[in-house]
Amino acid sequence: MNSLTKPDAVVVLTTVASAEAAHILVRGLLERRIIACATILPAAQSLYWWQGKIADEQETVILIKTRESLVGELQAAFTELHPYAVPELLALTVTVGSRRYLDWLEFETDLAD
Repeated sequence: MNSLTKPDAVVVLTTVASAEAAHILVRGLLERRIIACATILPAAQSLYWWQGKIADEQETVILIKTRESLVGELQAAFTELHPYAVPELLALTVTVGSRRYLDWLEFETDLAD
């Protein structure tokens, strides 16, 4: 039963103000080949501290799938492409995953190296 494997994969969480902004960001990251895919989840409600006040905003959540070894490149791309002054970039380590999916993820992001 060797269908699961320990990957060099992470899921990166970020948010933007709209689905349109999410599409622009994700396409830019895909074109650079530093991510294999992203899932866009519109209509999230975010509450957070911003400039000394509690903000309550509708946002779009993006779940980005990439390799841990590309997080530095992803962070640099966020500096250019992400619309927020302080973008959320939280990389969650994938401890186990489907071998076929992880092989695909690695293949799609190999061109970034």
